[in-house]
Amino acid sequence: MKTALLRTLTASALLLAGASAFAADAPSRTECIAPAKPGGGFDLTCKLIQVSLLETGAIEKPMRVTYMPGGVGAVAYNAIIAQRPAEAGTLVAFSGGSLLNLSQGKFGRYNVDDVRWLASIGTDYGMIAVRKDSPYKNLQDLLKAMEKNPSQVVIGAGASIGSQDWMKAATLAQKAGVDPHKMRYVAFEGGGEPVTALLGNHVQAISGDLSEMVPYLQGDKIRVLAVFSDNRLPGQLAEVPTAKEQGYDLVWPIIRGFYVGPKVSDAEYNWWLNVFSKLQQTDEFKKQREMRGLFEFNKNGPELDAYVKKQVAEYREQAKAFGLAK
Repeated sequence: MKTALLRTLTASALLLAGASAFAADAPSRTECIAPAKPGGGFDLTCKLIQVSLLETGAIEKPMRVTYMPGGVGAVAYNAIIAQRPAEAGTLVAFSGGSLLNLSQGKFGRYNVDDVRWLASIGTDYGMIAVRKDSPYKNLQDLLKAMEKNPSQVVIGAGASIGSQDWMKAATLAQKAGVDPHKMRYVAFEGGGEPVTALLGNHVQAISGDLSEMVPYLQGDKIRVLAVFSDNRLPGQLAEVPTAKEQGYDLVWPIIRGFYVGPKVSDAEYNWWLNVFSKLQQTDEFKKQREMRGLFEFNKNGPELDAYVKKQVAEYREQAKAFGLAK
């Protein structure tokens, strides 16, 4: 009897010891690195989580937001791997643009396997828009005009050739039988300048993210011809048709989320996973996400890791097709 009791107690002690090995306390300090200057998508990503973590009581002290611009995330990616790989409290924001650059080898010697992909907080979607008084009333009108005379339609965007905005427009052109390299594309600095150029009739269409267009949807100046999502989006965006329903199978989500350094322990990583899985279900988080024009997209841990690696592989193939990657 004593032997059996001793075995039971020993087994219990081992289980407790094992459990404590996988448990971790909250980090003493938390930081979110936005790999860009203040303002824009990375800043939005960090601010969303900064507010949500505090409002829900997941952390007691405000999360610090720091800025590390360079290469759509390349500088931050290299810094966290080489210099700060084990900082459990440091999250780094990433986007679909980061993954696209990563697929093209623009992050230097590091690749998609060199960090721990943690959690997503939402997604935006690509879109293409024209002036409200444009002769192009739908996506087919625009693409037929491009097919007839590619130089007639100038597409503006807030990023250079090879960027997400260029890839979205090039993929759409390709699906319509138009040589992407004959497409007239003008790169501006940031999301606001292409809209100004469109309103001034300097470009005939803009390729960008739908969240950038939300402020203009209620006016009479801009018409979004298509959103690159699987299905129509909710609320005021329900009137915007998808490219798929117009006969062009293009879906382009712009995911936003976080990764941590490669040497963050399993216990510390799992603490964050638990926080995010709970946070994503709270009304506070959903409100903050909606305020920033993002849509629900919850993938954490291994599920996010698999998604990111699949996206990077697909982006690489797309980039190769356009001569942008080896």
